[in-house]
Formats: sequence, C-alpha cells, structure tokens
Amino acid sequence: MTKKQSRMLGRIVVTFVLYAALLLARQLGALERVPHEAVLCCLYLIPYLLIGYDIIWKAARNIRHGQVFDENFLMMVATFGAFGVREYSEAVAVMLFYQVGELFQSYAVGKSRQSIAEMMDICPEYANLEEDGTLTQVDPDDVEVGSVIVVKPGERIPLDGVVVEGESLIDTAALTGESVPRRAAAGDAVVSGCVNGSGTLKVRTTKEFDDSTVAKILELVENASSKKARVENFITRFAKYYTPVVTIIAAVLAVVPPLVLGGGWREWIETACTFLVISCPCALVISVPLGFFGGIGAASRQGVLVKGSNYLEAIAEVTTIVFDKTGTLTKGEFAVTEILPAQEGGAGFSREELLELAALGESCSNHPIAGSIREAYGRKPDVNRVSDAEELAGHGIRARIDGREVLIGNEKLMAAQGIACTPTAGGTVVYVACEGAYAGAIVIADTVKEGAAEAIAAMKRVGVKKCVMLTGDRREAAEQAAAELGIDEIHAELLPGDKVSEVERLLAEEGEKEKLAFVGDGINDAPVLTRADVGIAMGSMGSDAAIEAADIVLMDDDVRKIAAVVQISRRTLAIVRQNIVFALGVKALILVLAALHLANMWGGVFADVGVSVLAILNAMRTLRMRNLRV
Repeated sequence: MTKKQSRMLGRIVVTFVLYAALLLARQLGALERVPHEAVLCCLYLIPYLLIGYDIIWKAARNIRHGQVFDENFLMMVATFGAFGVREYSEAVAVMLFYQVGELFQSYAVGKSRQSIAEMMDICPEYANLEEDGTLTQVDPDDVEVGSVIVVKPGERIPLDGVVVEGESLIDTAALTGESVPRRAAAGDAVVSGCVNGSGTLKVRTTKEFDDSTVAKILELVENASSKKARVENFITRFAKYYTPVVTIIAAVLAVVPPLVLGGGWREWIETACTFLVISCPCALVISVPLGFFGGIGAASRQGVLVKGSNYLEAIAEVTTIVFDKTGTLTKGEFAVTEILPAQEGGAGFSREELLELAALGESCSNHPIAGSIREAYGRKPDVNRVSDAEELAGHGIRARIDGREVLIGNEKLMAAQGIACTPTAGGTVVYVACEGAYAGAIVIADTVKEGAAEAIAAMKRVGVKKCVMLTGDRREAAEQAAAELGIDEIHAELLPGDKVSEVERLLAEEGEKEKLAFVGDGINDAPVLTRADVGIAMGSMGSDAAIEAADIVLMDDDVRKIAAVVQISRRTLAIVRQNIVFALGVKALILVLAALHLANMWGGVFADVGVSVLAILNAMRTLRMRNLRV
C-alpha cells in the first residue's frame, strides 16, 4: 500500500469512529439535547470535512477550469443537498462510503499496474565500461556501439550485444516470461534487461541504449495506455454526455414536482440527491479500463507485449492468422536432413563418402548451403585434397577432389552436363556427380521450430478458422513445412510486395466482425504487419522494423503464446461486458426506484459504491489469468 493509500485509510478509520460515535449518541437520545440545529450541523461537518475535503476541492477546481460535470461534482452537490434538508447522517455516510470505494479502486488500479510496472524494473541503472583494463560505471546512454562492457553475476545486462568472453546462465523471465535460464557463452547474442547468473560476461555492444531491446520495451509499455479499445472510447463518450443529463434530471426532480404538485420540497430534494449519488459513473469509468489493463498485464506475464487495449480487443476477433515461414514457423537455419546415395548405376558412394565429397567441394564457399553441409560433415575439410575449384553461377561448383572431377549443384547443373539424376523433393536439393556419374543427393531444409505445430493446433482450438503461410521459399519446401505444421493454405515463391497483395486478398474475404492477424519477423514483413488488422512480431530474433510496425510482440518468439493471448483477450472482453451490463442495469433500476420514492440515499450508496466495488472485483479477475496453456 502506498503512502497516499495509507493516509486515506487513516482518514476513513477516524471518520468511521466519529460517525459511529454520532450514530450511537443519536440512538441514546443525546443529540436530541443539542441546543441549536447549527451546533448539530457542525458536529456532523467534522467527520464530513475530514473525509470529503479533497472531493470538494477537486470539484471546485474543476468548475474553475470549466470541467463541471464529473463524479466529484455529483458527490459534492448530493451531499450539500443532504445537509440542506438536514439529512446530516446520510451526507456523511455517502462521502465516507464513496471514499472507501475510491480507496478500493486505487488499490485495484495499483495492483493491475504492478505486473506492467515490474517491466519498468528491467531498466538498467549503469553499465560497467571496460577501458584500458579498468572498469568504470557509466550511464548506459553514454556507451557507444562496439564498446566492451562487463556484466557481473546478479547484474542486469544494460545493452544488447555479443558475448566475447565468459559463460553464464541468463535469466530472461522479465522479458520473455520463461522461467528456465538460458546459457550464454562467447559468440552468443544477449539482450538488455536480462539478469546475469553466476558467471562474469564481457559483452561487445551492438546497439546504442535508445535502440536496445529494453528501451523499446519501456517505450511500448509507456504508450500502451494511450491506445484505447472501442469499448473504452464508448464509455468515455458516454460519461461525457451522461453526467450532465442526470444532473439536469436531478435538478428537475428537485424543483418541478414541488412547484407542480405543491409542497414536499424536502422530500423531492432528497430524491434528487439520491438520484445524483446513484448516477455517478465510477463503476464504468474505472472497471472498464482496469479490465483491459489487467488483460495487458496478464499478457506481459506470458512474455507478450500488447501495445494497447485496442489491439487486445482486436485479437479477440481474429479468425485468420497469416504466418511468414522463415524465422517464424521455422528456425531460419539450414540443416542437412537427408543423404541419398545413388542406388543403381551410380558412382557407388556410401552416405558418409557422399557427404565427405560434398563437404570437400563446398570447403571454399561462403554460401549458407555450403556451411550446412560442412556442419553436417562435422570435421574441417582437408583443402589440400581439393584443386581447380570453380563456381558456376546459378548452378553450383566444379572441382577436382583427389584428382577426380566432381560436380556439386542443382538439377540444372546435372542437366547441363548430361548427367541423369534422380529427382528429389523436399527442401533444397544438392546433387553430386563424380567423373561424370551420378553419386547421389543431399537434402537441406529449414527445420520447423519446436512447438510450431502445437501452436497451430492451439489456435484452431481457440476458434481461429484458417492458418495461412506466406513465404518466398520454393513451393516444395513450403508444402513440406505446411504438411508438418497443419497449415490450411500456403502461398510460396513470393516477393515482399506479393505478401501485401495476398494479405489484401485475405482481408477482402473476411466478414464484418472478423479480423486477420499477421505474424512475422523480418524487415520485409513490416509492410504486411502494418496492413493486417493485428500485426504480431518476434521480439527476440525479429528485426527492429518488424517490432516497430507490430501491434503485439512475442518477446521469446514462441508462437504458442498467440493462442494464449487470444484466450486472454476474450476473457478480458467478457469481463468488461459483464461490468457494463451489471453497472448500467443496477443503476437504471435504482434510479427508477428513487424517482418513485422507493429508494433512499442508502440505496444510492449501494448503486454507486457497491456496484463500483463489485465491478472492480470482477475486473481484477483479469489479474489472475496466469500460465495459460490452450
């Protein structure tokens, strides 16, 4: 509890004691012996001003600034009216219970902000800059790209970079929601905001602080509350017109019936005051944003950053999810998946010999495919066995290995040399021939991410109708990945502009209340992320452009969390709608009863404070949405 909340609690306790003493005195008949009405009024003014002075001050200040109609104004007018008709006890009770509701609301809002406020703790206070063998603590803003910083055990990594020395376990929970630490050693990339474990690391920075992961996260968190959902905007507009209308109705209730019907001024003024207390829109104005804030907090605990409640609302209506393939559903890392020696009429190589021949031939190439073949070989190729290596543009490599002519390349190379080969599907196929005879093929493919198939299945379970994959990769490779993942529709061999066109087509097919989400990680995905109803980017390995363009960021690149966010958003919206229906329903009922003299000021207190507390309690259910697995 904050100091401000503690002071308010103290005021409530003291006021309650004084109010209880006055009630007891009235029950014992002591107040009947008070010599003058003004003295009795002053006795009740003591607890009233103790608990309500700030409400009166806020109302007066807002009136001076032209902002007349708000809940402070309603409370002030209603309680002043109660004093005017000598209902002192009710006036103190209304203000007391209103402040109890305000305290509860303050606590609830603080609780809902806490999960997101914890994200602010990821901001590092300093960096240990190494210069000429000495360490100096400097502001992270002052560290230039390429500098070497030292991260000691237990310290937070201040800037993005690459480990140049040391080995340790990195706690990424604050960013990704992942409880299991990740091992980092020389050559591994590390991101700011994570906590170093037991080992000392030397890190060469790759980004300035303003461009670092932690800075971008803090910016997203700070801006999240400014982007309101449609429901929140409706409530804001509703309160703007609702409060003046009920104030006018209350004034009419206080004046017109006595003039028309004659007499009964006290009774109708009391009815008007009750009307004002009931009409206070606190339950809606607080519980709706609180519900969305709780939903965003629940998503952040899952390691997912939602940039605003409007995006949390939108993803609840997603029926189509479009994925980029490489880096999103697949690792983006080429690896040898099959080694297929020629079965008949070939050069007679075994699997090991075929792989060795290809590794020797690719020993001088920098192409990623060559690197994956060498990695599968597992040893450093003996380049002394290779001579006359020649790269054939668009076809492959010709070289002499152990004095024999070897061709390594695609199907076009084999056809150009008149070598009959066995066509092979799936991934990228590297064909090998030795001395004019077909030796076999090596299949290289981008491997599917762990949990990607599980993610697609989970999305289907939460009501996503169609999962689509867009890729610039070959159709055969795309079809193989789609079959493994359970994708409904694929579009392969696309240019970046083609992806936008495909998303435009899919958007045109969507129904009125259906939304489309796009999930990607590359720079070329930024236009599509912007065009989709909801853009979802990879936060760990994704490009800065993709993260900037996206509406939702998966901090650990785990696409399984998309289904959990859909579930969080739908639960949040359900809770928000429950609060709207409940608050408006109860208020409408008691307003009618008050107008008919069937509800007094205590009914007004329940309609205001009681409904607000119940709505806030309901909204706080969003804070308990943890560790969702669909």
